[in-house]
Amino acid sequence: MNIQVIKKIIESYSIEQLKMAEENLLDEKPLGIEIEGKDEGEQLTHILAAVFCLEEMQKPDININQAIRLYSQRVRGSIS
Repeated sequence: MNIQVIKKIIESYSIEQLKMAEENLLDEKPLGIEIEGKDEGEQLTHILAAVFCLEEMQKPDININQAIRLYSQRVRGSIS
């Protein structure tokens, strides 16, 4: 998971574009958009993180940095 890549994706694509890319990835089709990642697993992680952040940013007073922080906390919580 690369925070800078996630931030770039958030700034570049809509939720709809990312969900389509996720579907394409799971169906082993071309993504249709540019998502950095060393493999499909990392690409999927970046897509899911960006979708989560974009959805959080629809809430009042949540900016990109806060959304990324919330996602990071969620990941840390699931690991521990």
